Amino acid sequence: MHQKKFASVGDIEEKKVTFKQLAEGVYAYTAEGDPNTGVIIGDDGVMVIDTQATPVMAQGVLAAIRSVTDKPVTHVVLSHYHAVRVLGASAYGAPAVIASQGTHDLIVERGQQDYASEVGRFPRLFQAVESVPGLTWPNIVFQDRLTVHLGSRRVEILHPGRGHSKGDTVVWLPEEKVLFAGDLVEYSATPYTGDAYLTDWPATLDKLRALKPAKLVPGRGEALDSPELCARAIDETQDFIASMFGSVKDSVAKGLDLKAAFQTCRAALQPRFGHWVIFEHCLPFDVSRAYDEASGVKDPRIWTAERDQAMWHALQE
Repeated sequence: MHQKKFASVGDIEEKKVTFKQLAEGVYAYTAEGDPNTGVIIGDDGVMVIDTQATPVMAQGVLAAIRSVTDKPVTHVVLSHYHAVRVLGASAYGAPAVIASQGTHDLIVERGQQDYASEVGRFPRLFQAVESVPGLTWPNIVFQDRLTVHLGSRRVEILHPGRGHSKGDTVVWLPEEKVLFAGDLVEYSATPYTGDAYLTDWPATLDKLRALKPAKLVPGRGEALDSPELCARAIDETQDFIASMFGSVKDSVAKGLDLKAAFQTCRAALQPRFGHWVIFEHCLPFDVSRAYDEASGVKDPRIWTAERDQAMWHALQE
């Protein structure tokens, strides 16, 4: 049997970057299903939402910012703790690095293991990993909501609930009705649920739906510029979560082991979601967490580089 390459180590193709304006001074930096970054230009400074994985990769975002403004980057917001989202932060020199309490706690608990795990899974996303000075630490930590005034522009930073992680954070522009959703919402990209709270995620998505965004930047996938596309991205993400978790809960109830649950779930989901970006990469991690949660394991177990490999080979061989 053909052995699937581990996670995304075989994904070496460079992606085309798009820097799209969504409203006056509001931009999405996207790259064909790679992790997205948001940019909000205020009166005196710039806010960056998710930083890219390394300071060298962050230079692409900085170049895009410099193509439209010479204002300094004053705020960095972390949508959650995953290395691919946060380890480029040092490049911006922002005095304010903002994260939810849950994200801060996860960096303390498992940030270093996550760093090693993610670099092993997806080397292309960590260009010049040696440029990372270490973990990114927030210096402003909030519980549920934080309002930042970038001069006259009001920015709401919200922790709407658990989903992709326990610290998920979105950035909402109430005047422009633009939502930066982090990995709570994907578009034509497979949700990664290895650190998720799958029981909670649908209700968290309901809160985002209630905002009625007119434009939305997902964690992965192109920026969406109509209310209909925003609703579709939220619906499709919710559909994937419900379908995947439902399949695994059913397998657990039937007494199937993890490998059988994975095979059953993959057969069920592949026709509908198999064309989404990183489907084959994410699904083993997704099913592993779903199996744990369905079996009563409340909090996600820490992924290490060693656990990643052991799980992958147990399910694929």
